[in-house]
This record gives sequence, structure tokens and C-alpha cells, in this order.
Amino acid sequence: MPLEEEPFPAPVPCAADLSFDAAQALLAAAAVPLGTERVPLRKAGRRVLAEPVVAAFDSPRRDTAAMDGVAVREADLADGTRRLPVAGAAYPGPPFTGTAEGAAVRVTTGAALPAGTDRVVPVELLAQADGCVLLPERLPDKRHVRPRASDFAAGAPVLAAGRILDPRALVVAAAADAAEVVVWRRPRVHVIASGDELVPPGSAAAGDGLLPDSLSEALQLLVRQWGGQPGGATRVPDDAGAITAAAQAALADCDILVMAGGASRGERDLARTGLKPLGLETDFAGVAMKPGKPVWHGRVGAKQVLGLPGNPTAAMTVARLFLVPLLTALEGRSFAAGLDWQPMPLAAPAEAGGPREAFLCAARTSAGVTILNRQSAASQAMLGLADLLVRRPAGAPALAAGERVEALRF
Repeated sequence: MPLEEEPFPAPVPCAADLSFDAAQALLAAAAVPLGTERVPLRKAGRRVLAEPVVAAFDSPRRDTAAMDGVAVREADLADGTRRLPVAGAAYPGPPFTGTAEGAAVRVTTGAALPAGTDRVVPVELLAQADGCVLLPERLPDKRHVRPRASDFAAGAPVLAAGRILDPRALVVAAAADAAEVVVWRRPRVHVIASGDELVPPGSAAAGDGLLPDSLSEALQLLVRQWGGQPGGATRVPDDAGAITAAAQAALADCDILVMAGGASRGERDLARTGLKPLGLETDFAGVAMKPGKPVWHGRVGAKQVLGLPGNPTAAMTVARLFLVPLLTALEGRSFAAGLDWQPMPLAAPAEAGGPREAFLCAARTSAGVTILNRQSAASQAMLGLADLLVRRPAGAPALAAGERVEALRF
């Protein structure tokens, strides 16, 4: 039977809303890292290591000059000799092959010490006379030598599994001579935004009752920022059959399907209704939080499905609290890596909490955290001012300026 003709079951009544922590625990339990792959180092930026990076050789490979100057042998200076002929020069690269016994060899930082030498006298302490170098009577306490393998030794792990390959880590991996690294696969995410009123941005003014789709591009950028791979976005009308067809196509090429809109109860719960024919198993639907109460999560086979409310601030709040930790867990970090709550002082008093746990848009200022006025799940302009979410438990007491709240980078 064609998809558009399939009968859809009536929505199943939901149990009581879960607490935020209980919903997070269910999501974390379902977030198993994806498989691994080997990629060239040049394409590994921002990926998460699945295996340690191991050094291919000692660094440095030989005792090395830590300063520009001359390399000498302590044995040649033991009797007070401070005037030595210059036997040549050593630079980074192939080692000096001449003899340094009874002589000094000019060296630059990073050059391998000539055989037998064990000290570098810095250039600013030297003088010259008749082709010889004159050393100071009192030699520095430091020998200015980087011993062989003092940075890392061959076979030693230099980067641990789980490390994000940021620019600093790429330096280490390249220094260890790694041409390839084994990383966790990035989760590929597809967004389906449902609503009869939704049209591409730039075309809503043409018709009464139309609204720009303000979530699809924002959600794909959020995915990219947190290590996922945007897999495209689809707009569909409020029609269960259209949702089924769009989801079936998207699930063939994604790890996470994000449903924006259609998350309600009763006859307007079209997102889950549309996914039922595809085998949706729901883990939770409805969380005792504000905004974002209609959030839901389920799976179609091995694919994760996250349902967001359609109101913009509610959708972005839920995406930050549920989609981000799901991404960090699937990409081989941890669920908690996406939820780095920090205690921060309030810049102004905060009202007492309501009957549901609240996640409030806030802004960081020099005086602390300012909770924005007129919190609204449907607001969009407020998102341009917010860079934090503040967590306020249900029934939390009013707080004075200077008291601390749990805040999360938004």
C-alpha cells in the first residue's frame, strides 16, 4: 500500500511527564558511540580520537641544542680551558659528522649535539679571537641541552583516546609522525521541520499566515558546532503521510533525525504518528520542564530520533539540552561533555521558581549572569541576546544578586 494511503493508529495517551534528570538518563543510556574510521591527519581536525596516537620515534631523536651558541665537552673545560678552536657548525637536520674533541662547534637551536659534546654555551656569553671562541670563566648552571626523548619516546602514547583534535593536538599528532589517526565517526543529522505555515526565509512576507522556517539552518549550524555532520533539512506540511515519506528518506542516510514541530499531544502529535509506520519506539515523551515540555526521544532501528517543539526558543533550548549531549556521546566523547554546567553569580535578583523546572535565557555581563526579561517559548528576538541558559528547579526560592545559579553556555 502506498505510504499516503496507510492508516495511522490513534495517538496513545502519554504517562506523566518525566523529570528533566530522568529524561536525560534515558537519553544518555541510548547514546552509544558510533563506529570508528581511519582518516588522514589533514582531515582529522575537530574529530575525536578513538585510539591513542603513538610516537613513531624519540623526540628529540638525539641530545639537542636548546640555545644558539657553541657545543663543547665538559671534559675539555675541566682544567680551566676557556679558549677553543671552532671545528664547524651544526644546524637542525642531519647531524654534524666532524670531531668536537678539544674544540667548539657552533650550533643553532634544535641542532643535534655533535658526538661527545654535552653542553651548549649561549652565544651572548661568547667572544672571538683569532679564529677561536672564548668562553666565560664562570659557566652557566644550565647546560642548555634537550636530552634525547625528553619530549616523548618512541612507542609512547602522546594523545589519549577521547581527545578532540584541536589545533594544539594536531601539532602533537604531526610531531609524533602520524599520517593517519583512528577517530569516532561523526553523527550525521537530518532536520525535518513540519508546519503548513513554514516557508523558506525571504518568502513569508508574500502571504498572510506564512512564517519563515527559522529553525532548520540554526539546528544544522548547532550540529556542526558540536562535532556532528549536517545532513540536510526538509520542510513538510502538517500531514502524517508527508512526515512518514520525508522521515523514511532521511533515515536512510542519517544517525539522528531531528523533528522540529509536530510535538504535541492528541490529534496534533503528527511527528510521532508519522514515524509509527517506520517502527518508532519511544523512550520518553513529555518532560516536566519549561520551555520544552513536549520534547520526546525515540529510535527507529539503530537511528536516534529527537522531537523538538515548534516554538523557536523552546526548540533551541531543547536542542542545547538534549541534542548537544547526544552528539557528544555519539561522537565518542561523553554525554556529560555537552552539559558543562557552571555556578555563576547573579547580576540581579531572580524570581522564585514555578511548578516546573525552568531553563531561562540569560546573558553574561561583567557583573555576572542577567536573566532576560519576558521569557517566552515563542520568542525569537530574545535568542539574539542570550548566551547562557540558567537552570532553576521547580519551586526554587527567590535569589538575591550575587547568589549563584547553574548556567550553561547557550
